[in-house]
Amino acid sequence: MIAVEKRLLSPLQEPGSVEKIYEVDSHIGCAMSGLSADARTLVDHARSESQYHRFTFNEPMPVESLTQAVCDLALNFGEGDDESEATMARPFGVALLVAGWDHRGPVLYHTDPSGTFTRFDAKAIGAGSEGAQTALQEQFHKNLTLIEAETMAITILKQVMEEKLDATNVEVASVRMPPSKPEVPLTAACHYVPGSKNPPQFATYTTEQLEEALARVTAAASS
Repeated sequence: MIAVEKRLLSPLQEPGSVEKIYEVDSHIGCAMSGLSADARTLVDHARSESQYHRFTFNEPMPVESLTQAVCDLALNFGEGDDESEATMARPFGVALLVAGWDHRGPVLYHTDPSGTFTRFDAKAIGAGSEGAQTALQEQFHKNLTLIEAETMAITILKQVMEEKLDATNVEVASVRMPPSKPEVPLTAACHYVPGSKNPPQFATYTTEQLEEALARVTAAASS
């Protein structure tokens, strides 16, 4: 579960043009804090690595391997002796939360501009992250349901945000295992598709889903 604040610099700014959550692959997504241009560069690299892995090995890329690939790019700062190699003039000024679902189950990794990555059960980044992290340490436990995790994330975000929380200045996404589908018997060998029949899915909340989640948070706060 990922929840982020979208800070609008002007009331004339279109909220849909501000991206803080990116889909990397069907089972991985990430949230960013820092320079948006640098985040797009890292996300584009992560998407390329994930698709290359899927094409080469015919399986989804593990989340840790993808995070390692992103951090390897961040570590290339100052390298490139060959004239044909592009050398970055500065480190990437962005931190990422990479969330996904692989053979380990749901996992979350935090990357920083130094190229270091660490696995967390729950993590807050950006402005107000100290207060949010303290609240996460007090409220998080491993038996949370998806709805409870959603309510906790939005409630903590609401506590540290300077602006009033609504559907235009907050973005929520989740990676979840979809409901099982009935198996259809194969009628020919060419219909066989390797891999999991029920792969996890990363998705950003629609406006309707976001309004429902905010209503649940408001109802929980007033009860």
